[in-house]
Amino acid sequence: MAQPGVREIFRRFWPFLHRDRRKLLVAAVLFVVAAVMETVAVWMFKVLTDDALTTGKLSAFWQPGMTWLGTAVVGAAASFGGAYLTSRAAEKFLLELRAHVFDHVQELSPDFFARRGTGDLVARLSGDVESVERLVGSGMLETVSALFSVVLYAGAALYLSWDLALLALLLAPVFWLVARKFSQRIRTASRQERDANGAISSVVAEGIANVELVQSCNQQRSQGERLHRESLRWFGAKLAEARLSALYAPVVTVLETVCVLLIIGVGVWEISAQRITIGGLIAFAAYLGYLYQPLQQLGQITMAVTAARAGSERLIELMDQRPAVADTGRASLPARRSRGIRFERVGFGYPGADRPALADFGLDVRPGEFVLVTGPSGAGKSTLAKLLLRFYDPHAGRVLLDDVDLRDLPLRAVRDSIALVPQEVAIFHGTVADNIAFGAPDATRDEIVAAAREADADEFVRRLPDGYDTVIGERGALLSGGQRRRLSIARAVLRRAPVLVLDEPTNGLDRASTRRVVEPLRRLARTRTTILISHDLDLAAEADRVVVLDGGRAASPPRPERTGFAGDLFGPDDAPTVRLRPPWLATLTNPGIARGRR
Repeated sequence: MAQPGVREIFRRFWPFLHRDRRKLLVAAVLFVVAAVMETVAVWMFKVLTDDALTTGKLSAFWQPGMTWLGTAVVGAAASFGGAYLTSRAAEKFLLELRAHVFDHVQELSPDFFARRGTGDLVARLSGDVESVERLVGSGMLETVSALFSVVLYAGAALYLSWDLALLALLLAPVFWLVARKFSQRIRTASRQERDANGAISSVVAEGIANVELVQSCNQQRSQGERLHRESLRWFGAKLAEARLSALYAPVVTVLETVCVLLIIGVGVWEISAQRITIGGLIAFAAYLGYLYQPLQQLGQITMAVTAARAGSERLIELMDQRPAVADTGRASLPARRSRGIRFERVGFGYPGADRPALADFGLDVRPGEFVLVTGPSGAGKSTLAKLLLRFYDPHAGRVLLDDVDLRDLPLRAVRDSIALVPQEVAIFHGTVADNIAFGAPDATRDEIVAAAREADADEFVRRLPDGYDTVIGERGALLSGGQRRRLSIARAVLRRAPVLVLDEPTNGLDRASTRRVVEPLRRLARTRTTILISHDLDLAAEADRVVVLDGGRAASPPRPERTGFAGDLFGPDDAPTVRLRPPWLATLTNPGIARGRR
């Protein structure tokens, strides 16, 4: 993607300032007032020099002196007001834009995050957003202020001495050429710095998220070296950017000094020819000094444009990403809460995969039924949950909820109808109560406690230092695997959704922890349409039916003579070591026969 131009940047990001445009207009007026006051103040100094200092008359001091003081007060107030309103508008812009990009990112499909580093996304939502603000928000006002200042100071200088003013203006293109030359080099360094900063964030985020694996494999050194490599890349780009930025100001200062000395030299000749007074020459030099400062600001704004182009390119790339599913549904679900699910000849493949995850898959789950879906790794089991929640849409066939195609329903209605207990339990930084109520933020404390009791979590929660108000970290380091799982179940209980999807709920748990988890799952599934995805065949006794997935299809159940080992279901690579118990055979060989729950 090519870096966007200034017009494109404003087209994409200017709408985020819509609530503060009046404040920006007032700030611009205040900056102009401040510049006018500075112009008047310099003129008063000229009057003081010619009428009071050179003549020694005290009576000539008071009127221009008081005028100078008044303009200084008004100018200071206007400068303060403009700076405050600009900062307020800039911070509001950051709030609006960051919230918009974050909301958009949260709507993107899981495969997008699989292809992006978390740290890089964090860098885009922080540094890149700020670089765009420096152009669209505060940078725009600085440009307006600098342009008005140039006009005022140049006009005043022209009024004092047109020939000296023309000489000064003839030297102005030198500053523009210098700024252009520097901006070209800074543009490259800025882009490299933003990319390297994103890479550093990714390394840090991955290292923190996987610190147990890093430590268990003794890879702290390699992770440190990886961070050091990316840091060196960032250091080189940042140093180049800093070197160019630091060099720009001294170069401009030297050029400014040369120009001022040249003009003063010509001014001395004009004083001798009585074409200008001493006060007039000093005021002209002051105007010239004021003039070069906004010109320097305009050059720095060119650099801000360069940084904003690099940052906006990365933000626009993010904002232009489209979710894998479109929320265009207008249909509604029947009023009843019991939901049936049907997969009709569903085909689906992940982007870049060499074979489909599901092919011509069919499954009909009646309202209130409990179905166990099992099969080897990679058979497409977890894909069922992702299609049900519309993280993806099928490439062929349909997924129906109460005979309504999910694509015809609003996303919110679909996800409000389904409670997911995921394979990887998500724990957020916050209290235990906050984590349980994550899917139902309006729940009362009594409802949270009741859900925890139903999930067999109340007892261990009350043993925590602050009970339900105990703050647990993002990954729940204070809790065991079984405890985290029971919090996840409590979260699903509190949602009261009519459809329950359990994705490997006992994965990684020992037998004792599994028993503590199975009982609340049994209660949770009793009043819901339930799909249980699991390798754990001990859970088959809890289900009404068992469906075996193999190669993306519902496989034919094994014949009785082949059921000596569970390996007959999966093949030798995934075969567990336990034998199938006789009560399971009727279900596995006759999946249409419903069994009573235990």
